[in-house]
Amino acid sequence: MTDSLAATSIEFRPRRWGDPALAAAAGAYVLLFCALPLLRLFAEGLAQPEAALTMLGGRATLRALQNTLVASLGSTIVSVLVGGGLALAIGLTDVRRRGPMALLCLLPMLIPPQIAALAWIRLLDAGTPARAMLDAVTGPWPNHPLYSGGGVIWIMGLEHAALVFLAVTAAIRSLPCDLVEAARAAGARGPRILTGILLPLLRPAFLAGAALAFVSAIGNFGVPALLGIPGRYSVLTTLIYQRLSGFGPSVLGEVAALALVLAILAAIGLGLQRWAARRAPVLVRTGPTGPVLPLGRARPWVEAALWLILAVLAVAPLLALLASALVPALGVDLTFATATLDQFAYILFQHDATQRAFLNSAILAGSAALATAAAGLVLAYYAEARRWRAMRWLDAVADLPYALPGVLTAIAVIMLLLRPLPLIGVSLYGTLGIILVAYLGRFLALALRPIAAAIAQADPAPEEAARIAGAGGPRRLAGIMLPMVAPAVATAAILVFLTAFNELTVSALLWSRGSETVGVIVFSLQAEGASTAASAVAVLTVIVTLGLAGLASLFARRLPRGSLPWLP
Repeated sequence: MTDSLAATSIEFRPRRWGDPALAAAAGAYVLLFCALPLLRLFAEGLAQPEAALTMLGGRATLRALQNTLVASLGSTIVSVLVGGGLALAIGLTDVRRRGPMALLCLLPMLIPPQIAALAWIRLLDAGTPARAMLDAVTGPWPNHPLYSGGGVIWIMGLEHAALVFLAVTAAIRSLPCDLVEAARAAGARGPRILTGILLPLLRPAFLAGAALAFVSAIGNFGVPALLGIPGRYSVLTTLIYQRLSGFGPSVLGEVAALALVLAILAAIGLGLQRWAARRAPVLVRTGPTGPVLPLGRARPWVEAALWLILAVLAVAPLLALLASALVPALGVDLTFATATLDQFAYILFQHDATQRAFLNSAILAGSAALATAAAGLVLAYYAEARRWRAMRWLDAVADLPYALPGVLTAIAVIMLLLRPLPLIGVSLYGTLGIILVAYLGRFLALALRPIAAAIAQADPAPEEAARIAGAGGPRRLAGIMLPMVAPAVATAAILVFLTAFNELTVSALLWSRGSETVGVIVFSLQAEGASTAASAVAVLTVIVTLGLAGLASLFARRLPRGSLPWLP
């Protein structure tokens, strides 16, 4: 009998300590990779207020701040007009093929900003049909028309229009159609119904989407880097990049103050988004489903206009990018005689930096995907299924690195890891390790959201039955919960891999020779004048991105709605 009691004690001891150990590991992950770097950044930014104020009052800083506000507000207007207008046209009317249209509207979410900017550069290069049409309307441009503040506003506006489209489309699905039917019975026609009933109900969704577009524009680096630096249009993100590139870690105190300004602007935008969400009415769809504004005889014309708009905004730039990658040099017309794969052969087999970049990006993205998916699973389990209050607080902390501009994460990690690690004396600065640390913190929220949504909607009965049977928390997580939410975990890993593989904002400040990433290579090749090689790298990146997005879409039916941002 004594042996039986001893065996029982030994059997249950791991279960007794399993929950605290597993939860502590997830908590340590959040605190180490998400909270500690940001705390270090804010402490450094506030440590020298006089020097920070002097630097913030400089002419270059004030000009960059002004350009940041103008570009962010201007691009937000473009995002609202384009994204909101397309959402209304596709979501409220009876146009056909709404699914493919919606996918084209959300295509900018899958294309990295630097590649979207490069695609539009190639579309409007001198000698292209699109440039000829533009010159015919506006007159000849002495320089590239996108190398300016207007170009930055236009491309960022298109890039973030998908955020407004998603917000408005989600609200349209919940519109109470009985109000529309009552208005129509009272004699109101389509325009009156739209302006008098539907738009007031959708106003909070427009505000929420606009706030998200504004925050994304503030932290955008890829578009201002490719368009603003050649056009001498500096914003805060590019000013930070240029200061660090020119002076190195010696200006960390200055750029920390600039980063705090970015954080304040982002906080204002996020606060506006939350305010709009709280003011949003609770919409419950009643009455018939489907379009609420039939177009009648105008439907073919509206459909033709929508397809033309989507072709110009989403498809034409990518085709121009592909065409520039298939010619030996810019300015050469693409024909059967001039088409060549030499640029692809060069970047894949001869250009050492590109080969390293693809390998480095694959290693970094794969490691970040596995680590964030594992940490997100544990964190979501104890926060959603077990309802531990401490884990719910950590869940909120995990959102910060992703919600704030990526430049903040990069600077914070530099400050934290500039010196060798304590105890072991190993330095990660200038290695792939420092980029990985930044990815582990920044992309945790991206993995956490679909997993948390799946666990929140999972049937609690099997897990509760296992608890009653005596199974410990780790065993229930691995044996019961993980099989139920496996599609969400796989999707989370693919989302992180896709985003990290194309990332530029963080790696642009952290890379060094030997640790290049794909985003850095595209930016560097374009800056060096190797435009066709940059286009070839961008084309390969788009192929990888769309392939991964298609793979994740295979799990769409087994995921909570909204897990995949490109599927409305």
